[in-house]
Amino acid sequence: MSEIKIFRITGTYYKKFKNYLFRKEIRALKEEDAIEKALSQITSIGLYRRQIKIEDVREITAEECEDYLIKELSK
Repeated sequence: MSEIKIFRITGTYYKKFKNYLFRKEIRALKEEDAIEKALSQITSIGLYRRQIKIEDVREITAEECEDYLIKELSK
């Protein structure tokens, strides 16, 4: 059985002539699944995928996680 990992995805998006920085922590089995989930969450605010630039995707431990809900689910 596969183990669920925590990924931290950082990047920027462009909206209304400004660049915004984002950081998402996602639980997923694979890196591709985590990227897809983060993109779907960000595009729900009215952005296109071409406006989003992902700069870093890395796997983190539950202790490094800053999201309380994800940290509790990983115990």
